[in-house]
Amino acid sequence: MQKDALVLVTGATGFVGSYLVRLLLNKGYRVRALRRKSSSLTLIEDVADKIEWAEADVTDLGALEDAFEGVTHVCHCAAVVSFHPKDGGKMLKINVEGTKNIVNLCLDFGVKKLVHVSSIAALGRAPNRPHLDESCKWVESKANSRYALSKYGAEMEVQRGIAEGLSAAIVNPSVIVGSQYWDKGMAGFFKKIDEGLKFCPNGGSGFVDIRDVVRFMVLLLESDISGERYILNSDNLSHRKFFGMIAKELGVPPPPITVGPFLAEVAWRVEWLKEKILGTTPLATKESARASVTNYTYGNEKSRAVFWFEYLTMEQTVRDTAAQYLEAKGEGFGVKFLG
Repeated sequence: MQKDALVLVTGATGFVGSYLVRLLLNKGYRVRALRRKSSSLTLIEDVADKIEWAEADVTDLGALEDAFEGVTHVCHCAAVVSFHPKDGGKMLKINVEGTKNIVNLCLDFGVKKLVHVSSIAALGRAPNRPHLDESCKWVESKANSRYALSKYGAEMEVQRGIAEGLSAAIVNPSVIVGSQYWDKGMAGFFKKIDEGLKFCPNGGSGFVDIRDVVRFMVLLLESDISGERYILNSDNLSHRKFFGMIAKELGVPPPPITVGPFLAEVAWRVEWLKEKILGTTPLATKESARASVTNYTYGNEKSRAVFWFEYLTMEQTVRDTAAQYLEAKGEGFGVKFLG
C-alpha cells in the first residue's frame, strides 16, 4: 500500500471511523471521508481540516459514485446499531443495501482493497453454541437480533464481492470499549457506574479496545490478505467482572444487584409499557435485555496469529478510559480519545 493511496472511510464521524481516520492520518495516508448533511463532526473536529470530505449517504448511489473518484482503498465502518424493533427496516437498508452499494462501487472503480467492519453478532448465536470462532457458520436462531441479521446480510454482500474479484477482508469486533461521548456505547457505562448504577446483568461477552480494532484494520488494509474474516477480541468477561473493573478504577462501589433472566424479562416489558404510554425511549428492549443475560465467548487465535498481533488487556483499556472519563467529568463531559 503506497503512501499516496487515497483511503475512503465510511462512518468517519462515528466511534470506530473517527479513531480509524486518526490512525490513517498519523501513518501519512490521504483520507477521504463520507458524511451526511446531518452528521455531527464532534468526534472528528480536531482533525477535520486534514480530511477530504465527501457528502454522501451509503444508500445514495449517485453521491457515492462521486465520492469514489480516485479512491484506491476503502474502509467501510458505516452502520446502524439498534435493538429496537422499529429500526429493523432502517438497519436492512443502511447495513445491507448500503454495503451492497459500497461493494459494487469498489468493483466498478477497481478499488485495490476493502476492509469491512462487521460484528460478532454476524457469527450467529445459538444456545447450544456458547463459544464462537471464525469457523462458525451462520445458524437461524431466536438468539439472533435484527441487528445480527443485518450484519450477516452485509457480510454476504462482501463475500459476493470477493467472489466477483474484489480484494476484501472482514473484521468482527466484540464489544468495543474506549473513550468517546460519555452517554453512548460502552463509554456510557463509565458515567452510569460513577453515578451509582444499581443493576448488572449476569451474562458475559467478549471485549476489545477501540485502538486494537483500528490498528488491526490498517494492518489488513496494508496486507495482501483477501477472503478472510477475523474476530477481534481481547478478553472474554462476565458483565459483573467488567463493571467491577470500571467501578474499581473510578473508586466507586460496583452495581449491587445482579439481573438474571427473570428480572430481564420484567425490565423490557416495563420499558415497553413506558414507551407506549409515555413515549419515552426504552432503556432496554426485548432483544437487548435477553442478550445481556446470555454468556458467549469468542476465540481470537486467528487474529493473534496473522500479524503476531497482541491485544491490550481489558484492564489497561478500562484504566485508560476511566482516567479520561475522570478528566472529562471535571471539564463538563466533553469527548475524549485514547491515544
